[in-house]
Amino acid sequence: MNGWRGASPTARLLLVAVLLTGLTTFMFLPLLAIELTAQGIPAGRTGFLVGLLAFSSQAFSLLSGLLVDRLGPRRVMAAGFLLRIAGYVLLGLGGAGRPAPLVAGIVAVGVGGSMLGLSTKTLLVSQEGSDPRTMLALRSTFVNIGVVVGPALGALVYPLGFRYILAACVLSHLVLGIGLVSGRTAAAVPGRTAAKPTGPGTAPDAAPDAAGGGPGDVTRRTLLRHWAPLAALGVAYWAIYSQLNVLLPIAANELTGSTAAISVVFTANGLLVVLFQYTLLSRVLRRATARTLLALGFLAFACAYAVLIPLAGWYSLLAFVLPVTLAEMLIGPSLDEQAVNATALRRTGLALGTMSAAGALGSLLGSSLGGQLLQASRGGSRAWVLLVGCSLAAAAICLLLPKVRTRHA
Repeated sequence: MNGWRGASPTARLLLVAVLLTGLTTFMFLPLLAIELTAQGIPAGRTGFLVGLLAFSSQAFSLLSGLLVDRLGPRRVMAAGFLLRIAGYVLLGLGGAGRPAPLVAGIVAVGVGGSMLGLSTKTLLVSQEGSDPRTMLALRSTFVNIGVVVGPALGALVYPLGFRYILAACVLSHLVLGIGLVSGRTAAAVPGRTAAKPTGPGTAPDAAPDAAGGGPGDVTRRTLLRHWAPLAALGVAYWAIYSQLNVLLPIAANELTGSTAAISVVFTANGLLVVLFQYTLLSRVLRRATARTLLALGFLAFACAYAVLIPLAGWYSLLAFVLPVTLAEMLIGPSLDEQAVNATALRRTGLALGTMSAAGALGSLLGSSLGGQLLQASRGGSRAWVLLVGCSLAAAAICLLLPKVRTRHA
């Protein structure tokens, strides 16, 4: 990867941290429900605890962004590492007979993950000499390596005991925390430079004009014009994407008669993202604006769900993989890029936190409505037709976004 070779030592260390925390997280996360059930915790309470982990991370994202801007990413990163380490230790101490440390551990892991995610992402898009698109594409690639490899590693270690997985999580976070927090990661933040001139009438950290990417004071109307459609797209993306965890597993089983079908989809999806996302965003579509990438991504979503309408068994399911992966590769990093480029230089954390909060709302709405949609469709194609319509509507909303040029050198 040219982006890796051209990245600063700080950026490389941050990407390694993303990789290792992703590996240990996805060693731990898929097995959490199994371990809680094995400890004798009822299924309903287990579901609540697993949901609490996701909620703790997503609900705290906006505050995490504010803390990153207020205290600096290095301090927030240190707090994130400490919270996650404490959370994993508490999970090891908790159990069916000790619910207090179990709940506290789950909340600490979730909140710590939110703080870590936003602080590392803020530092990555702030690296001197690297544009946000390259850094976000590399980050997404390294995250997906963890998504693909982490569950396999967890399955290998789990027979030895769940506490060995927790110990790996603690050790990795401890080593990475010492290396990153005691290093010079904070020095990378001032390296983010605006691509705009400064002058007597221009504030040093004024955001680019949302209409044309130029300098100038940002009015409330300009911010609303940009952020209203962008937040709506963040909600729409995660509401549509969440159907991969709600509607698709059941539909895949019905289409193919195999419970392993959904595993094939996720494995192929993860491998395609790892292999092609960086090249696609930083080379093939390097000159495209984030707005264009978002529109193409939602059109890809529409194509993905359209191929499921015929209910053609494995053919539909396998044809679904490529466009849904393309949508994921284009939309996720582009939402963050659009948010970063439209925000004042010292408000990057708040911008990324806002997009994470929109994603949390979208996931909640998508999961809730997806279940009702599944009951209403009763195995028919109406669910897929509705998702195609939602994807096309989101693609149209992309046209409301102003074209924003990158602020970075």
